[in-house]
Amino acid sequence: MTLSRTFHIRHGTTADAEMLADLGRRTFGDAFAEDNQSDDMERYLAEAFTLERVTAEIEQPGSMFLIGYDEAFDPQRPVGYARLLGGSTLEQVTGPKPVELVRIYVEHDAIGGGHGSALMRACLQTVREHGYETIWLGAWELNPRALGFYERWGFEAVGRRDFVIGSDVQKDLVMQRRVGDREAEA
Repeated sequence: MTLSRTFHIRHGTTADAEMLADLGRRTFGDAFAEDNQSDDMERYLAEAFTLERVTAEIEQPGSMFLIGYDEAFDPQRPVGYARLLGGSTLEQVTGPKPVELVRIYVEHDAIGGGHGSALMRACLQTVREHGYETIWLGAWELNPRALGFYERWGFEAVGRRDFVIGSDVQKDLVMQRRVGDREAEA
């Protein structure tokens, strides 16, 4: 799927597991290492982004990885990725036919270049094509940049959940929006 002259997205496969594990470890670490204890972060990254775990996530029924490339940025290296998971929901998610946006991350040196918005557009297009009507996510309540991004895309907070990084139990806002709300797209 091509979203601009230089930006395109493809679906991930098990052949991408090692690359996605590295990309996930790097982008998650870049996003949150500064605001967390180093031992907690190292423990989380070592558990969440193993080759085995990412391979299992790719193979999980309802799981979809979208990998974004920008020819102007670096044609050989993904600039970001997103993971969607159909069949995943929480009690707070009240919209029909929900799908979870598990992750959406962009390389640190590409933030601000529209790549996150391009990935979000691709996520919304993908979930529409798969018949989902509600998309939801968890976002750390202490991450104003992410919360602002999701609010610009029409997500609204509907609850909270715990998210554990190492030994630190943090609070995520659970946010949702209807998939068909095109007017809310940033």
